[in-house]
Amino acid sequence: MNFKTSLLVLGTISSLFIAGAATAQAADTLRVRGTVVSFEPSLLTVKTRQGDTSAVKLNTGWKISGVASASQKDIKQGDFLGIASVSKADGGSGALEVVIFPAALKGTGEGDRPWDLQPNSRMTNGTVADVTDISGRAVTLTYDNGQTKKISIPDSTPVVTFAPATPADLKPGATVFVTAQREADGTLSSSRVVVGNNGVIPPM
Repeated sequence: MNFKTSLLVLGTISSLFIAGAATAQAADTLRVRGTVVSFEPSLLTVKTRQGDTSAVKLNTGWKISGVASASQKDIKQGDFLGIASVSKADGGSGALEVVIFPAALKGTGEGDRPWDLQPNSRMTNGTVADVTDISGRAVTLTYDNGQTKKISIPDSTPVVTFAPATPADLKPGATVFVTAQREADGTLSSSRVVVGNNGVIPPM
């Protein structure tokens, strides 16, 4: 990845997660997950995981990024992660997915908030204070001036980082994750899209 491409990807990711974190509770903000039905220069139509169809207007200057596979073993102390998790019956939290942020984006969207990947899930963005491999992989994240959260990561958990993508990757059937805003007239709009490419899909 060249320097110019790296800056573009980082800018896209930063916009995605800062906007998502800042407006996570806003009634007019929602996350669209599904597969591409069609794509035009300013309109993305998605078949959502609920089975309906959403048309998302792409704002002027919209950005796109992809995802690349990573591994639990890539996670080390000091890394900045975004982890969607749910509470476990025996206590603690279990990861549903893990995103390893590039070093240049450390601190993006830091905090712990409700998420909608699964019922009762939460998203925690924080710095890895500790990594253990006792009875499986687990990390302790620190965020918001010293708060901590320990999250176990099952072997089957998708772990990704970010990668370059282009609008050409928005082919019918491609998996996408879109943070969108519902406008006053009921339509959806967005300035950022994460798309699956090279066989890797956005797990967020």
